[in-house]
Amino acid sequence: MDYETNDPEARQTGSFSRTSSTSSSLRRRSLSLSGVVHSHIDDGIESENVSEAGDIGDRALNSNRFSESGSLRLSIDNAMDNGVNFPIPENNLLQSYGFWHRDPTPSNTVSVVTPSPEEIISPLSAKPLVCTEEKKQEKEEVIPKSLEYISCLIHLAVFGILGVITRYLLQKLFGPSIANVTSDHSILYLDLPSNMVGSFLMGWWGVVFKGDISRVSDYLAIGLTTGYLGSLTTFSGWNQKMLDLSVDGKWVFAFLGFIIGLFLAAYSIIFGIETAKGFRWLLKKLGSSSNIGNSNSGSNWRVDSYKRHLAVMVALMLLLFVLWIVSAFLSKEDFHSGSSEAQLWLACIVGPPGVWIRWFLARLNGRGLGKAGYLKWVPFGSLIANVSAACVMAALAIVKKAVDTKTCNTLASGIQLGFLGCLSTVSTFIAEFNAMRQSKHPWRAYVYALATILISFGFGTLIYSVPVWIKAY
Repeated sequence: MDYETNDPEARQTGSFSRTSSTSSSLRRRSLSLSGVVHSHIDDGIESENVSEAGDIGDRALNSNRFSESGSLRLSIDNAMDNGVNFPIPENNLLQSYGFWHRDPTPSNTVSVVTPSPEEIISPLSAKPLVCTEEKKQEKEEVIPKSLEYISCLIHLAVFGILGVITRYLLQKLFGPSIANVTSDHSILYLDLPSNMVGSFLMGWWGVVFKGDISRVSDYLAIGLTTGYLGSLTTFSGWNQKMLDLSVDGKWVFAFLGFIIGLFLAAYSIIFGIETAKGFRWLLKKLGSSSNIGNSNSGSNWRVDSYKRHLAVMVALMLLLFVLWIVSAFLSKEDFHSGSSEAQLWLACIVGPPGVWIRWFLARLNGRGLGKAGYLKWVPFGSLIANVSAACVMAALAIVKKAVDTKTCNTLASGIQLGFLGCLSTVSTFIAEFNAMRQSKHPWRAYVYALATILISFGFGTLIYSVPVWIKAY
C-alpha cells in the first residue's frame, strides 16, 4: 500500500536517498567495468610486450611502437581533454627491456570524473610517448623513409657479418683445436659459447643500455641487437648438433644438450642484466658519467641530422663492400680445399640475407593470430625464423651426407654457418623467454621454449634423422 507524504523535507530526503543509491550503484558498476577493462588491457599489453621483448622488425621504423597496440591506440589527448588523469605505476618489465628511454614520472592525481571504457588507457607515462612522437616527427622530416630502410639493412648486414666471424672464432677457441671444451659429439656443442656470450651481451645492449644506444642512433641499436647478437647466436646450429647426437642413438645426450643449452643461455642474459646494472650504478657512483639516463647526454655523438646519418650510412656501405669483396676473394682461393676458412668466407657473403629475413619476420612479434590478435604473447616472427632455419639446416645436412664431396660440403656448410646461422637466433629467443618468465604468466616462457625446441627437433628428425636411418649414411 502506497502512502503519500506532504512533508517536503521527507520527500526531499527520500529523493536524495534514491538518487544517492542510484548514483552509488552506477558508480560501482562503472568502477567494476573500468577495472575489468583495465585488467583486460593490462593483460593484453603485457602479452604484446613480452612477445616484442627481443625484436619488432621494421615496425620500429614505420611507426611509434606504442601505437602498434590496439589498446594503446586510444587517444591520450582525448582522455586529457575530458579531465581524466591516470595514475602511472612503475612497470619494471617495460623498463627492463628498454621500452622507455627515461623513467616514467609517477602521478598520484585521481580525477573526480570516472573514465568511460573508451577513455581507459594503459598505465604508461605520457611524457615518453610525447617525446617518442616528437622524435618520430623530427626523424620523418629529416630522413626519407626509403633511406631509413636502406640504412637499417646496411647496419644489419655489416653487424651480421661481424657476428658470423665472432661465432666462428668462438667455435675455434673453445673447440677441439684449442681449448677442447666443446665438440660435435658432446652435449657441450660448438655453438654453446657463442650462444652464451650473445645472450650475456643482450642483457647489456638489448636491455639495460638499449635506451642509451638508441639515443645515439636507433639504427645502431638495431644493428647491435638484431644484427650482431642475432647472428652471433644460432638456434639452428644448436638444434642440428642435437640431431647429430640423436641420430647416433645418444638420445639422453640430446635431451641434456637442450636442457643445459637453455639453462646456460637463460642465466647468461640474467648475468648480463645484473652486471650491466652494476656497471651503470658504478659509473654514477664514481661520477664518471653523471648524465647517464639524461636525454642531453652524448649529444655530440648523436646521429640526429641528415648529414650525420648520410655519413654513417656511406661509411658502413663502404665497409660492407670491402667485407664482401675480401670474403669473395678469399672464398675463391680456398673453395676447392674444403677448409673451414672457405666456409667462413662464403658464410660472410650469404649471411646478410638471413639477417634481413629475420628482421622482416620480427614484425610478426606481438601481433597475434587473426584480426582479433589471439596468442599475442607468442613471438611468431622469431618462432618462424628459428623453426624454418632448423628445417633447412637439417635438409642441407642430409644433402651433405648424400653427395659427400668437398664442393658440396663447402657450399652447404657455408650456407649453414652464414645464412641459416643468421636467420635463426638464440639471443632474441632468450630475451623473449626471460621477459615471459618475469611476467604475470611465467608458464608461457616454458611453453614457448618447449614449442620451439619440439617443433624444430621434430621436423629435423623427419628431414634428417629418418633418411639417415633408412639409407644408413
